[in-house]
Amino acid sequence: QMEYTGPGRAIPEPQNLESVKLGFIGPIMPTVSVATGGRSHEEPLGIQMLQGSRLAIEEANARGGYHARGIPFELVVRNDNGLWGASGNEIVTLAYKDRVWAILGTIDGANSHIAIRVALKAEILMINTGDTDPTFIETNIPWVARDIGDDRQMGYLLVDYLYRAQGYERVGIIRASNRYGRFGVREIKDSSRRLGHPVLLEMAYQVGSDDFSLHLERLQKADVQAIVHWGDAREGALILNQMRAMGMEHPYFASDRSVSDEFVEIAGDNAEGVICGYPWDPERDDERLEIFRKNFRARFGVEPDTYAAHAYDGMNMLIWAVETAGLNRAKIRDVLAYMPPWPGVTGEIVMSAALDDVGEVYLAKFEDGRWNYYSREELGIPQGYIPPRDRVSRGATAAGGP
Repeated sequence: QMEYTGPGRAIPEPQNLESVKLGFIGPIMPTVSVATGGRSHEEPLGIQMLQGSRLAIEEANARGGYHARGIPFELVVRNDNGLWGASGNEIVTLAYKDRVWAILGTIDGANSHIAIRVALKAEILMINTGDTDPTFIETNIPWVARDIGDDRQMGYLLVDYLYRAQGYERVGIIRASNRYGRFGVREIKDSSRRLGHPVLLEMAYQVGSDDFSLHLERLQKADVQAIVHWGDAREGALILNQMRAMGMEHPYFASDRSVSDEFVEIAGDNAEGVICGYPWDPERDDERLEIFRKNFRARFGVEPDTYAAHAYDGMNMLIWAVETAGLNRAKIRDVLAYMPPWPGVTGEIVMSAALDDVGEVYLAKFEDGRWNYYSREELGIPQGYIPPRDRVSRGATAAGGP
């Protein structure tokens, strides 16, 4: 595992504490600025992430709080307003003014990159539960961990399904012009090229757009066989509806953000057959998951989404690390870095040497009014190269999957 070889482990645990503070940073209050391209749009995701974190803290306190001292855990909340530099300032505040022992957050890729560099300077553990940017963990910062499968892992599975299982040869991309869209499709493009099927056309749109006719006309003229969208649920559904209105019956693939009620409500009947990458299987039979859902509904009155579930797991991992290591930031980092596979509500969380979750990812397909989730094994796509003569012809169905 990645090591931290600096000082800090000899610092004694402070006395006279009234609570053990853990930090949260996420988009929970809307902002409007030129830097974010207008009105911010990730608050519904951030609020669920905050709720998952709160539930974990409240349950830990119901169990007795920080057992070594018999004092409660306290969640210190800061807003990620989407502006470069502001998120770094919030990490400074959490680390030095609020004196939290570890931090959970955030979602925006650009802000996450800034935040973890400040965490490196402040030498405080930061666990990310909502940013799927593949480059996030490539920084090799020993104070950073992530408990959610990223766009690289989901992209690999999606590419395998497109070319190796379904036999498509001509794929086009339409994506958001922000960092999420730009970095999310990078591995799809690279993997397509490596498999001998370079992406024919990539079209980018401004976040918040309503008309995608120009983008779709160009994709149609490029004679693509399938279209991949990477962006938020709203735009993904509008694009799908406009495709179908133009007579484009292309198979439609999308990122995990489209696996949402918003997407289904906007897309309506057009949602049938849509396939998305997804970082976990929320429909599996798991007692821990059912208990979490029940408690979350009772506490907040809504169903938990993927951001709530991963934040709940991430905060519980931080609580466990604090309980195990004691109140010492370097030791808390050490414990989490060498943590055995974590039995989370999102499934078994296995950390790579770079402290990234490398657990299994899935494809979600909307069928008969609901999302169904398929593993690589269920899709009949083994790891490794499949000779062309053994590939399923285009349009055929992989064994056991969509």
